[in-house]
Amino acid sequence: MRDPRLHSQLLIETYYETFNGGDREAFLDLLAEDVAHDINQGGCEVGKAAFRAFLQRMDRCYREQVVGLVSFASEDGKRGAAEFYIEGEYLSTDEGLPPATGQRYRLRVGAFFEIENGLVKRITNYYNLQDWLRQVGAA
Repeated sequence: MRDPRLHSQLLIETYYETFNGGDREAFLDLLAEDVAHDINQGGCEVGKAAFRAFLQRMDRCYREQVVGLVSFASEDGKRGAAEFYIEGEYLSTDEGLPPATGQRYRLRVGAFFEIENGLVKRITNYYNLQDWLRQVGAA
């Protein structure tokens, strides 16, 4: 019998490995159809279509890699968490944010997951926006 905690922890690690690899369709395959995405200091978007649009904007404006990943999961495998650094480059100005000029940044990120039927049902990301603004020269 499989261990639900280890299965969920592997799902979280695969989520970030797939993100780093850039295969967006494989990445989206890890999500439930009605995935809830809580955006840092923003709203909640629901569904794969919304997540796909979010990824397209992110890929247009940023080049990012997850490094130093540590993941955790609850005993029942229904909840998980990750801590890591995002190393990135600000490529194209994102709406409502300072102008992009290729600035590099490194941020500590925390992420929280709900997992259902072996898929990510909810992802909530947190990072220090003021630190990011400082690093891109806006604060």
